[in-house]
Amino acid sequence: MQIQIEHNDKTYTANLNHGIDLSIPLVNDPNQVNCFWAPLFEISPVRTEQFTGSIEEGGLVNFKNVRINPHGNGTHTECIGHISKEVYNINQVLKTFHFPAQLVTVIPQKLENGDRVIGMQPLKIALEGMESCPALIIRSTPNEISKKKQVYSGTNPCYFSKEAMEYLVKLDIQHLLVDIPSLDREEDGGKLEAHNTFWNYWKDISQARTNCTVTELIYVEDSVKDGMYLLNIQIASFEMDASPSKPVIYPLN
Repeated sequence: MQIQIEHNDKTYTANLNHGIDLSIPLVNDPNQVNCFWAPLFEISPVRTEQFTGSIEEGGLVNFKNVRINPHGNGTHTECIGHISKEVYNINQVLKTFHFPAQLVTVIPQKLENGDRVIGMQPLKIALEGMESCPALIIRSTPNEISKKKQVYSGTNPCYFSKEAMEYLVKLDIQHLLVDIPSLDREEDGGKLEAHNTFWNYWKDISQARTNCTVTELIYVEDSVKDGMYLLNIQIASFEMDASPSKPVIYPLN
C-alpha cells in the first residue's frame, strides 16, 4: 500500500508493506537483553488447583502472566515522567504516532577514562546536509547483532554528552531513538544531564518539553541505509512513564 506525505514543502511516498521493525523482541529466555539489573522478562502460565494456563502442560488454553520492567527489558518509549516529580504517562504524552525521521550512524568517542560517549561533533558530521525532521534515529558503532541479547548491567554502556543533547534540542528533535540502554551514564551520581537536557527539565515543569519522547534499546540492522524514513512508534496503552514499544520505519522516496 502506497501513501503520500508532505514535509517541509516536499512530497514523499512510502510503501506501508515494506516496514522495518527496530524493536528487540522480548523473549522468555535467560539469554535476553537486560540492563540496570532489572528482573528478567518472564512469561508464566496461571496455575490453580483446577487450572493450568498452558496447552503444552495439558491445559485447554494458553493463559499466561507477563512480568516486565519497560526500562530494563528491551525496546521501550519513555516520556518526561521518567525523571519528573510531576506525573506524566506515555499513553497521554504520545498522541500522534507517525513522524518524518532521519536515521544516522554515529561513531562514539572514547574518553581517557574508557567511557564511550556520543558527542556533539560526530552528530554534526552525521546530520550535515540532512533534511530537518522531528524524529532522529541513532545507530551507534560497533553494531554487533549481540546488541539484541546484551546484558548491559554493570558494563558502563555508551551514553550521550550534555553538549550533544543540547545540540539535538537546538535542532528541535522531539522524538529520539537510540540503540543504547540510556541517554545517560549508567552511574552518574543521579545527575541525569542528558535526560534533563533533552526534556529541558531542571525541576521547573513550566519550561519543559513535555511533548517529547525517548525510545531506547532499538536495533537497526547494518543493511538499513542512513537517510529519511517515515517512523511509526507503537506503544502499549500503559498509564506509566514508559511502555514497551515497536518503532517501525518505512523508506521515503
